[in-house]
Amino acid sequence: MSARISRRLWLKAAVPLISTASLPDFIPAQKKPHIRFIVASDGHYGEANTPFEKNHKEFVRWINQEKFQKGLDFLILNGDLIHNNPNLLFDFKNAIKPLQVPYYVVRGNHDRVGLDVWKSAWGYETNHSFTRSGYAFIMVDTSNEAGKYVCPDYEWVKQELAKHAAAKGIFLFMHITPAKWTTHGIDCPELMQLFSATENLKGIFHGHDHDQDSVKTEGGKPYFFDGHFGGSWGTTYKGYRVVEIQEDGSWTTYQFNASAEPRLNTYTGK
Repeated sequence: MSARISRRLWLKAAVPLISTASLPDFIPAQKKPHIRFIVASDGHYGEANTPFEKNHKEFVRWINQEKFQKGLDFLILNGDLIHNNPNLLFDFKNAIKPLQVPYYVVRGNHDRVGLDVWKSAWGYETNHSFTRSGYAFIMVDTSNEAGKYVCPDYEWVKQELAKHAAAKGIFLFMHITPAKWTTHGIDCPELMQLFSATENLKGIFHGHDHDQDSVKTEGGKPYFFDGHFGGSWGTTYKGYRVVEIQEDGSWTTYQFNASAEPRLNTYTGK
């Protein structure tokens, strides 16, 4: 009997001896979210003494990487796209042109452009909304052309929330937080009461406070922050917030440190 035939017979006899009880349980792949989007803010394109061009190139790369590796439906840029100079708006638009996902923008206090310029650049007003797969996404203005902090247009927000009362859920985005629980917040108690009374409002998302990247709760509603991906101050890392909505209506959000650079084999001498 040849060695090849002998080996084949041995394998045939050996296979049934392997007990399936010794094999690990099958772990199914993680279920793909029904909707997956990212909220990022405070790129401050054009701010002096910051590497703003580099920051935006890195940011575009991070977002495109999320798209191709994990899937991404859209991106929301939650204010302070530019740094004060209205002439920078179209330069900023060109800087993010390589993005491979749809994106929506919110006006921040450093986005000091008029309403007509804003609409010309983006095709919609500073207060606007859209829907996707039964969910509503509302973008709210918290500033003006002079960069003043202002509470949102209460009547407009109230109408929008009512318009989407039958939605599976509402996610709302406003650059400045409506409470003085951060250094740079403003007080809008009537608005917060409206949020609390809106049953299907899932969460409110903010930029502005670059040093904030967690969540605060008021009136049973969570208010999220996303640090920054540009600018001259804030969290020690640059990143963004991910939101994942499942088919059953459950959802998760987490802050992602996109600029993490682990230090290896560090040595300090003198």
